[in-house]
Amino acid sequence: MGINEKDFEQLYKIITELEEVEDCKIFLADLCTFKELEQMAQRIAAAKLLLKGKTYEEVIKETDISSATLSRVSKAVKYGKGYKAVLTKYEN
Repeated sequence: MGINEKDFEQLYKIITELEEVEDCKIFLADLCTFKELEQMAQRIAAAKLLLKGKTYEEVIKETDISSATLSRVSKAVKYGKGYKAVLTKYEN
């Protein structure tokens, strides 16, 4: 049967209802591998740098992200809605 839209919605609901950073940390530590969390954090760092106008070379140097992953992040920053909406909302 597999995963369906209801399962995804439950995941999104759980994440949005986490109120404390510590709760988020322990939940994601159980849900994801360290490498997955590291890659997500790396993508966020790269997106923030791209939004600040940094070049690919600068982003790769600062984050050690692969050029293939950076290309995907860059496309999402340019044409998507998530990075811009979330990173500008939680800018720090």
